[in-house]
Amino acid sequence: MKAGIVGLPNVGKSTLFNCLSNAKAQSANFHLYYRAHIGVVNVPDPRINRLEELVKPERVQMATVDIVDIAGLVKGASKGEGLGNQFLANIRECNAIIHVLRCFDNDNIIHVDGNVNPIRDKETIDIELQLKDLETVEKRLEKVNRAAKTGNKEAQTEKTLLDRIRENLLQAKSARTVEPQNADEEALLEDFQLITKPVLYVCNVDEDSAATGNKYVDQVRELVKDENAEVIVLAVGTEADITELETYEERQMFLEDLGLKEPGSAVLIRAAYKLLKQQTYFTAGVKEVRAWTINIGDTAPKAAGVIHTDFEKGFIRAEVIAYEDFSNFGSEAKVKEAGS
Repeated sequence: MKAGIVGLPNVGKSTLFNCLSNAKAQSANFHLYYRAHIGVVNVPDPRINRLEELVKPERVQMATVDIVDIAGLVKGASKGEGLGNQFLANIRECNAIIHVLRCFDNDNIIHVDGNVNPIRDKETIDIELQLKDLETVEKRLEKVNRAAKTGNKEAQTEKTLLDRIRENLLQAKSARTVEPQNADEEALLEDFQLITKPVLYVCNVDEDSAATGNKYVDQVRELVKDENAEVIVLAVGTEADITELETYEERQMFLEDLGLKEPGSAVLIRAAYKLLKQQTYFTAGVKEVRAWTINIGDTAPKAAGVIHTDFEKGFIRAEVIAYEDFSNFGSEAKVKEAGS
């Protein structure tokens, strides 16, 4: 499962990617690079820190999420302008979108459209993605219409869904706003490989706005209030500076000066993990404390299969301890003694 970072050139995508993954993706004014960068990022989780404190294992393995830094998009990308084809292909391979919007003023950092306007920037990308999806849907409709006319029920189901998506796109609504009505439609939506995917918005602000946001953030929040999408405020340049500090104490002092309890990047990673419909369960022993990633809604056998496929095939039962109980009592034995 991958989340792709998208946005116009110069909004802070590559700086954010570097901050999250400690990689060094190239960033510069209007730089459009040809290869998407992929980083495997640990998901910050205070629960695993508590388990490590209690169990004192030899090693700790955190949950991870794949973050993709995608080439900057320009107007006309849906028709192949700039690196449009590469950009859209990279998005198609992702499962969710982290949409970075520039919400700060700085004359030293050129804006591709000449001035800062996150509403216009969002609409630019939305339009390009919607146009590409409309092209995909109409091509598929051309094929399915013929089969639907012959009475083919599967084709009729697909046509009904495609017609709903097309209607939304023509009204400038993203394909993600179409809710599948049953399992068949859910499978079809996945098969269509559309690119207006689940999204969260990152408002890249200046250092002074890191804790409270600013007028640009307010505009974004008002615009997306009906999208059921999370908005995260992040001073990306400042976050990058924080990651360069050597000690935990130095980083915490920096955060306190900004009025923050934790790095905004940690909030973002957890939000991306949630957006990908992932959740965590833990195994805890002296050899290893480990966070295992499963899909939200997975059953116990599926969860066992993440550790080893044989566990799912031969599954009998699962003995589970609630994290809160383990944290409160301090060990498996004490939890059992308490009858929890």
